[in-house]
Amino acid sequence: MKRFGLLAAFAGVFLSSVAQQRMTPELLWKLGRVSGVGITKDNTGVVFTVSTPNVDLNKSSKKTYLIPIIGGSAKEIADSNDYVKNDHISPNGKYFILADDVKVKNVFGKDFYPELSKSSAQIYDQLNYRHWDEWEDGAFSHIFVQPIGKPAERKDIMAGQPYDSPQKPYGGDEDFTWSPDGNIVYVIKPKEGTAYALSTNTDIFSYNLTTGTTLNLTQGMMGYDQAPAYSAQGQLAWLSMKREGYEADKQDIIVNTGTGKVNLTQHWDGSVDGFKWSSDGRNIYFNAAVDGTLQLFVVDYPGMTMKVPEVKQITHGDFDVSALVGQVGNTMVVARTDMNHAAELYTVDLTTGALKQLTHVNDEVYSKLTTGKFERRYVTTTDNKKMLVWMMFPPDFDPAKKYPALLYCQGGPQSPLTQFYSFRWNLQLMAANGYIIVAPNRRGMYGHGQEWNEAISKDWGGQVMKDYLSAIDYASKEGYVDKSRLGCVGASYGGYSVFYLAGIHNNRFKTFISHDGVFDLKSMSGTTEELWFSNWENGGYYWDKANKVAQKTFTQFNPIDNVAKWNTPIFIIQGGKDFRVPIEQGLQAFQAAQLRGIKSKLLYLPDENHWVLKPQNALVWQREFYKWLKETL
Repeated sequence: MKRFGLLAAFAGVFLSSVAQQRMTPELLWKLGRVSGVGITKDNTGVVFTVSTPNVDLNKSSKKTYLIPIIGGSAKEIADSNDYVKNDHISPNGKYFILADDVKVKNVFGKDFYPELSKSSAQIYDQLNYRHWDEWEDGAFSHIFVQPIGKPAERKDIMAGQPYDSPQKPYGGDEDFTWSPDGNIVYVIKPKEGTAYALSTNTDIFSYNLTTGTTLNLTQGMMGYDQAPAYSAQGQLAWLSMKREGYEADKQDIIVNTGTGKVNLTQHWDGSVDGFKWSSDGRNIYFNAAVDGTLQLFVVDYPGMTMKVPEVKQITHGDFDVSALVGQVGNTMVVARTDMNHAAELYTVDLTTGALKQLTHVNDEVYSKLTTGKFERRYVTTTDNKKMLVWMMFPPDFDPAKKYPALLYCQGGPQSPLTQFYSFRWNLQLMAANGYIIVAPNRRGMYGHGQEWNEAISKDWGGQVMKDYLSAIDYASKEGYVDKSRLGCVGASYGGYSVFYLAGIHNNRFKTFISHDGVFDLKSMSGTTEELWFSNWENGGYYWDKANKVAQKTFTQFNPIDNVAKWNTPIFIIQGGKDFRVPIEQGLQAFQAAQLRGIKSKLLYLPDENHWVLKPQNALVWQREFYKWLKETL
């Protein structure tokens, strides 16, 4: 017994020393990225993929696995289609559908002048000449139907149409499926050119394979309509937004009963993220933001009765149910994250809401890490509202010491700040480098009611900036925060926030980092590709002098107009293929800082878009990020 106790003591010392490792950029980019594929055909297992970055090869590899739904060891498999029902195969098993690019329009000089085959010219006569990170090349993604085993007989059901399905850049397999009666259902935005750039109005179409006719199932519904899915009983549901031009509108679940449409979530003050039909078709499960987390909900489907559908929250806790994989009986398989853990698959007891970890891809890594804790704080804003602020603390945090703090500014601008786990803006990694993170759920965040979410539109530099300052001022009162060492960081709208706060912070901050941030609202609106975004958020065009709302946003809330007040070191990061927040935004900001004699640095990523996707670029990003903070904070 004494010998066992001595060994146990040594083991405890060893495990304690192992657990002292902190998260590093290199370790972050070794984590496996878990994604659920679906439930097996026999309902006994779950298929999932793990994507693992390879820094040396500068790309990621992906493997597919099968694990029993009751838990156990996962085994690698070659093809998920051998185990999971393929929704792209027709109900009668005779056809399958796929997406492929088709040349529809002439764009290049050689398209118009074949004899000039070496010309690199591109010719456009309307907008939408580039999107996300690609220039328009005249090719569009179309849906094809093909008899199984007969590739020569495949048919383009969108022949000649200058539309995309799946939608670019985010659409995928969820944009097309089969109906139970053998029709092809798919999502397109039936607009092109300038009209496309000004609208969010996607529709769901049904193609009759026998007659060759196409029917618009969402005619007159003017916002986003997407993610069509059928219940086992044949009812069609999809996600829908009401207002055209508003990409962050409340997203509801609509069901087509055959005799009409029912909005299952219209009376619920939230916005749906994703959904799955229940096995019996009597309910729909969905995830959505609530109070700084993503949780699992259920809404009943009452058919065409007058009963108001009831929404119930199933899970509770400081974590995110980030994706729904599938249901077997009283069990739902989901992906779960929190600020200290990347996604793993869990099972949820649909009666109690209890979660049980199913996959353990990254357990070994996390078992050797010491992580910081995160806490909820509720801060009173300048207009007397209660605002959730997440605070993340360094590992081995000692409240008797003083720590530098970073105000984290979320992008969006309408975007939930929940228990997310990013491989770039990783709060765990920031905390591991010795910083306290202050992450406010400012105006524009899902999960606090639609009014809170919508309050940011046309008010980018207004109350939301007061929310930021309320959060950092609250944190600065804590004895363990060194208020002489405060930084401010963010990307996209968060990058805009950094640029704007740099002109109004009244010397609160010692350093700034802005990634792909909006610096000049006017040039942004003149070069961004999805114009509906700028038009909605700013209220119109900057040249419309009669539009008082737009004149206010473009003048009072424009960071470029406050550059004369900049007096703080700033690090600017810009993707060369970011057409949402184009390159001139970062370059203008860097040039202004340099000409004003402010300590500044530019990290230019020529082959990255709004994200940083290549492993080696991501590591450069992380190393420069912390190098800058070490130099300036």
